[in-house]
Amino acid sequence: MRESLIEKKTCATAKAQGWLVHPKAAVGTRGWPDRTLTKPNRLIFVEFKAPGKKPTKLQAHTHQKLRKQGYDVYVIDSIEAGTALFA
Repeated sequence: MRESLIEKKTCATAKAQGWLVHPKAAVGTRGWPDRTLTKPNRLIFVEFKAPGKKPTKLQAHTHQKLRKQGYDVYVIDSIEAGTALFA
């Protein structure tokens, strides 16, 4: 399954649950998560991967920095995982 299909289905589920879905917040910044999702008083970052794929070292480092600042960062590699996050 392609990463783009996982992203499309997950973002549709999130929107149906009232989340605002934004593309990369830092365009041109390598390692930044694919999507920023917001709801009142909530902001999360989501990295999409093809099934079984892992974030690159740079992405993992960026995720770690965001988590240290108190943000939730999710790596989604299946439609089921994406749907479960926003169900």
